[in-house]
Amino acid sequence: MTTGNWAPPTRTERLLYEAGARDDRAAVLDALGRTRLYVLQARVHADAPGHTPRLPSQRDKTARRTVVPVLTEGMLPAWHPDWVFRQTTLARLAAAWPNDRWWLAVNPDTPFGAALPARAADRRAWEEAGTRGGGPARLRLLTHAGGPLHGPVAHALALGAHLAVLNGLVWNGLGAQYEDYPTDVSRLRRPWAVHHRADFRDKLRTLIATRLVGRVPESVLGLRRRLTARLGHPPSDEQWASTVTVTFERDDPYGEDRAEAVEFLRRITHYEARFRADGLLPPDGRVDTLAAFDHGRAVNVVRLALGARYCEPREAEESVLRVLESARREYGSWEEFSLGYLLARLIHFDEGDPEPMYQESVAVHRTLTQDPSSPYRNIPWS
Repeated sequence: MTTGNWAPPTRTERLLYEAGARDDRAAVLDALGRTRLYVLQARVHADAPGHTPRLPSQRDKTARRTVVPVLTEGMLPAWHPDWVFRQTTLARLAAAWPNDRWWLAVNPDTPFGAALPARAADRRAWEEAGTRGGGPARLRLLTHAGGPLHGPVAHALALGAHLAVLNGLVWNGLGAQYEDYPTDVSRLRRPWAVHHRADFRDKLRTLIATRLVGRVPESVLGLRRRLTARLGHPPSDEQWASTVTVTFERDDPYGEDRAEAVEFLRRITHYEARFRADGLLPPDGRVDTLAAFDHGRAVNVVRLALGARYCEPREAEESVLRVLESARREYGSWEEFSLGYLLARLIHFDEGDPEPMYQESVAVHRTLTQDPSSPYRNIPWS
């Protein structure tokens, strides 16, 4: 669907256009209740200590009323060093609304816009729409039609698609924000300990070199690869376990890594068996490296750094291409890459009840490998 020279960048803008064409206010509220909305803010104000953001307002001279302009994710403008965005929701806007006479202007002056009155009864309807829609969705594959869809940059961004699907964010965005400016800054600080540009570059080098996925589990998998090369076929679980025990007893006199290796061996064996039972791996299939976990996270760190203004678009593009170069040395297909990411996520967070994370991870893998609109189905690995 196009409207003149406009095409809806994401599903949200398409739904808003269709609802507006029908003059269906309930459908507009339903679409807005399920999505993130963005408010423009000067970066100098966003960085000011103790700054409390207020809703921006402007005069709509044509309609002769004051409006609060907000944008949906697909309508955010190009990256700018001095202008940033913070996200909100329809329900949060309702709670913070300052004036019954003001209107909400969503994507003003575009075919995907909506103008909503904001009296008390209207705001109650906003809150109900947010509750009914459940807010911004997670576990959804979202694509920006105006972002990279084919070629090396799209391929590189698709390495980070697991986290994008988990968080309900577009997988192919490399622009004004990842989630929003304050969240991007916060997520870089914790857990990544990135506070400025130099920190970002150091962390990216570490992730590209796959130094954070874990030396011990990678060593355990490396021992199986070497055994396979020596035997001419994959070893039995008993042969692999014996080699792990002997090797770590020899190289780890204090036993700290040995105990960790035995536990990772148990987890890897357990999850690979589940992958086979669930049809994710063939009967004789295995995962040879967990490097995908660092590759996927590296792409998302780049997107966060771009959103936090710790790098500029050109550096961000060059950075994700470096991640892609490393990933293609380690894997031969999207399926291999995705299973490497899955296994790493599962064995590192196998605490308490692991079943919800397992089911969530498998759902993301199946979405990426089976959905006809997925980059894993539309971008050749090699």
